[in-house]
Amino acid sequence: MILTDLRTWLILMLALSQSGCGVLYVAQAARGQWQVMAARRPISDVIADPQASPELVHRLEQVRAARAFATHDLDLPDNKSYTTYADINRDYVVWNVVATPEFSVEPRQWCFPIAGCVAYRGYFSEQRARKFAAHLERNGDDVLVEGVPAYSTLGKFADPVLSTMLGYGADELVGTIFHELAHQVVYLPGDTAFNEAFAVTVEQEGLARWLARQHRPQDAALFEQRLAVRSAVVAVVMRYRVLLTRLYGETIPDHAKRARKREIFAQLAAEIAALELAAGVHSRWVRDLAADPNNARLATLATYYDCVPGLQHLLELQQHDLAKFYQRVREAARATKLERHAEFCSPKGAL
Repeated sequence: MILTDLRTWLILMLALSQSGCGVLYVAQAARGQWQVMAARRPISDVIADPQASPELVHRLEQVRAARAFATHDLDLPDNKSYTTYADINRDYVVWNVVATPEFSVEPRQWCFPIAGCVAYRGYFSEQRARKFAAHLERNGDDVLVEGVPAYSTLGKFADPVLSTMLGYGADELVGTIFHELAHQVVYLPGDTAFNEAFAVTVEQEGLARWLARQHRPQDAALFEQRLAVRSAVVAVVMRYRVLLTRLYGETIPDHAKRARKREIFAQLAAEIAALELAAGVHSRWVRDLAADPNNARLATLATYYDCVPGLQHLLELQQHDLAKFYQRVREAARATKLERHAEFCSPKGAL
């Protein structure tokens, strides 16, 4: 298995080195991915290891149950992904850098073989990520550096359950596995928003079914409540994104735009804080937004949720039959990005 993975990885690295991605970037990606691969152990071996903590064993047993559920109940790929565990001894596996121009809510794109163009640039080293972010900031961009506990290689490798993923709550970990496996079902190079919205839709549907199968009605009700609050927050953010887009298109001096930008972000943070207070929840995202008003934060949220309502509606039209839903999404994949977004994603220019 490792030999096959290594051969695939070497071919990928050759492609990256010829794509203009930069030798140093390729080197850190190769080293980071290889370290993850080398740390893998079969989950069955970890569970049987007397040195493993009871908590770790319990979490991995839950992962095995979720992995089987994903295949049998959600029609997600039946392969070796998430059948191994890797302890990588850090808080995050990668750090993503997201950037926008100072007066734009649209994220910058970086293009790679296989993944296509994406709205972030990932580093296995936090130091390298922050160095690249500082370079973008010096050029005037709004920048966000965000630690990521999990990522998908789109089925190119047998992705392990990472120690960084165990920081999630029990159900959040299960949802993450559903999310990452969904990327192996449909992935469109160059369309990050659609890819993430598809994975979020599968994750949410999968978690609802998981909780129902386990006969946990109270947890299911709390899950639905959290989704409702999140949808309300996203709706507010999308509304303010439209206001910012209009501001950035105005022919006024930059200093006036900056002042108005600060005002809009302050209003956004206050409105979301009030919404969360009424719902009895508190998120770090709101605190961070208030401390650092930043287009890149809005771009990240939009990347994950812009197309979710449209895809959820499509799932409802299929009576929540996931096999039919996947087929309809594959059909949408044959359309142009512009056509797809017109059908499924929120318009950016209207309230």
